Amino acid sequence: MLGVCYYPEHWDEGRWETDARRMVELGITYVRIGEFAWSRSEPARGEFNFGWLDRAMDVLHAAGLRIVLGTPTATPPKWLVDECPDILPYDEQGRVRGFGSRRHYTFSSKTWWRESARIVEAIARRYGAHPGLAGWQTDNEYGCHDSTLSWGPEDLSAFRDWLRHRYQSAEQLNEAWGAVFWSMEVTGFDQVSLPNGTVTEPNPAQRMDFWRFHSDQVAAYDRMQCDLIRAHSPGRWITHNFMGFVSDFDHFKVAENLDLASWDSYPIGFVEKFPFSEVERNRWAETSHPDIAPWHHDLYRGVGRGRFWVMEQQPGPVNWAAWNPVPKPGMVRLWTWEALAHGAEVVSYFRWRQAPFAQEQFHAGLNLPGLDELSPGGAEAAQVARELATLPPLPETRPAPVAFVFDYPSYWATMIQPQGRDFRYEELVFRWYEAFRRLGLDIDVVPPGAPLQGYDLVVVPTMVHVTDAARAAIEAADGMVLIGPRAGSRDRTFAIPENLAPGPLAGLTGARVTQVASLRPGLEQPVTGSVQGGVIRWRDHVTADADVLARFADHGPALTRKGRVHVLHGWPAPDLLEALAAHMAEVAGLQTLPLPSQIRLRRRGDWWMFFNYGPGDWTLPSGFDCLMGGQTVPPQGLTIAQRITG
Repeated sequence: MLGVCYYPEHWDEGRWETDARRMVELGITYVRIGEFAWSRSEPARGEFNFGWLDRAMDVLHAAGLRIVLGTPTATPPKWLVDECPDILPYDEQGRVRGFGSRRHYTFSSKTWWRESARIVEAIARRYGAHPGLAGWQTDNEYGCHDSTLSWGPEDLSAFRDWLRHRYQSAEQLNEAWGAVFWSMEVTGFDQVSLPNGTVTEPNPAQRMDFWRFHSDQVAAYDRMQCDLIRAHSPGRWITHNFMGFVSDFDHFKVAENLDLASWDSYPIGFVEKFPFSEVERNRWAETSHPDIAPWHHDLYRGVGRGRFWVMEQQPGPVNWAAWNPVPKPGMVRLWTWEALAHGAEVVSYFRWRQAPFAQEQFHAGLNLPGLDELSPGGAEAAQVARELATLPPLPETRPAPVAFVFDYPSYWATMIQPQGRDFRYEELVFRWYEAFRRLGLDIDVVPPGAPLQGYDLVVVPTMVHVTDAARAAIEAADGMVLIGPRAGSRDRTFAIPENLAPGPLAGLTGARVTQVASLRPGLEQPVTGSVQGGVIRWRDHVTADADVLARFADHGPALTRKGRVHVLHGWPAPDLLEALAAHMAEVAGLQTLPLPSQIRLRRRGDWWMFFNYGPGDWTLPSGFDCLMGGQTVPPQGLTIAQRITG
């Protein structure tokens, strides 16, 4: 159930056996290694130095640990960069992003693919059958440090090739891009440029294809690594450690290559990354917001088709956010249990020992730097291990009653044409998720087009381009459906549908969008009817051949219903969103348990797991028998309970 990230190359070899023994004593089962070790494994071209890694693998295996081996492609060594500078990425201003940190490569470089395949195959051949090897991690954190998109000559060449396969002719490309506008037509693919460095806004259809292209590149690059690993390491699983709030590529497509998904959970660091208000940031600075980690657990459980790990769990303060407070006592334990509640198979902490050198000196580990002494987070990890040993096995995770449809291309589309500066897809989805979680509901996250039968409620915060498969899945859903603003507002070529938004969903919704309005901060349009509150940021002006459940002050439809399909025609303010979530839960026949803002619930089998982000005590409702913890849940604490029957 528990793991840790370890870097044997960072420490004197005489320490390895002690480290491995102490890991086992703490309760660690899995250890991830090797994902940044290219320069040690191949210090010069063809001069492989695997002796240290052989010995490290043997030491960890002898101690009883199961090893996750990373491919080292996130950190091309200096000799390779000097020899092959065409592997380097370019920023949007056309500047080279050079050597000296990590993720310094572009997915578009054919040289990079060749060199990646060479090192991956060498490592897979050598360790694929090692008795201590449990599985593999490809690369490390695709997309981290804004490294998905690149604007260099290798990217231009690869983009042109991608466009040739997609459009076949310049005429079809011009038609798809609406290139007659502003005289942007080309007579051949070699005339296509990158969508950067323009005087004003580049063609949005071109930008959307550029994003699709890079997303496809990530998935294909990962597939190349997975194919090599499977050829030389049969019977071992493969994962990739995705990031939080990184949506630059389609994670569902990458996961088609994988046996399970994993992600790197830094809940406090993500408080600074997400566009919270300053009041919220200060409130959650030392605990994180109660839905940041859970949202990603549910997302990556969906990405992994029911299987996911936390490959890196924050064990204390980190080093990379704008501010990096120490988590309140109890939070490392709470985050661990919360991941398990959402179905994580393993929670692996980053890292075993805090590094006393280089870029991550301020990043905590389970041990203090240079010492065999547990940090406060390490002590909490040991507590979780003891608790797991005393409890019965965790029940199986069951399907949730609510499905959220998460669509990566909608993130790209709204980044390309936000229309309102504060229209952020990830924020819209997160706030809707928060509202339904505040009702004590469990949620599954699924991709567009996934089967939706069996869910009592399906929530689609938006889906800018609705594919045939996505429309068919929504139509086949047997529960209630709630759709948000801007759905179906663009077709596959990033044009307004001929029948206007919501395009393919028009027949299901009975709605037709005639105008859209982005509302600057401070503007709010009141909504009254079956739900009440206000709309901020965005409003779709619609005509509706459907039941109107709520209206704006100008009598325009705000919430409509046709059969099972409900549509909210704007970005809800908190009061409207709260009312909307309660209304949809009621019409879907869901049993709710409204919770305070600091309390969250997740069920695993017949276990009800309550988490208190603080600051005060909270008492469970009556009717529960506690397996761990008590009826009163203290701040930064948790209780595991079962319903009393009979």
